[in-house]
Amino acid sequence: MTLPSEGQKAPSFTAKDETGKTWKLADLKGKPVVLFFYPADDTPGCTKEACGFRDASADLKRFGAVVLGVSREDEKSHAKFIQKYKLNFPLLVDVDGKVSDAYGTWVEKNMYGRKYMGMQRATFLIAPDGTIAKVWPKVKPDEHAADVLGALKEWKATLKA
Repeated sequence: MTLPSEGQKAPSFTAKDETGKTWKLADLKGKPVVLFFYPADDTPGCTKEACGFRDASADLKRFGAVVLGVSREDEKSHAKFIQKYKLNFPLLVDVDGKVSDAYGTWVEKNMYGRKYMGMQRATFLIAPDGTIAKVWPKVKPDEHAADVLGALKEWKATLKA
């Protein structure tokens, strides 16, 4: 499956977070949503990316953005990750792969000639109307929160024009 494209309707999803709360994309209509997919909790790149969103929280909130992280880790793993790094946004549990499959982020990878299935690091900015405003198919964890903030600023400016 390929990643959804900008301008397409975002695939709907329902998933629980680390506390058991259910999140539905349909319930977030009217707000921009930053949906970021990452391979694993508490690994170097994923930690940098998540902490970047944590540190940009005030700026993201000024745009009304809801940040949701998604990986195939379970509730306990997500809860430990959030507690350890004081993350201030939910992490969705996708153990069954329904969300990552819908967004095309569960892909075949190749490392040292060994092929395996894994999570592609990718982010989607979903507009308040439910369409995909921006896709980052490859993410540099150190810079990603700033990239997302830049896109939110551009997107908001085009709405006012």
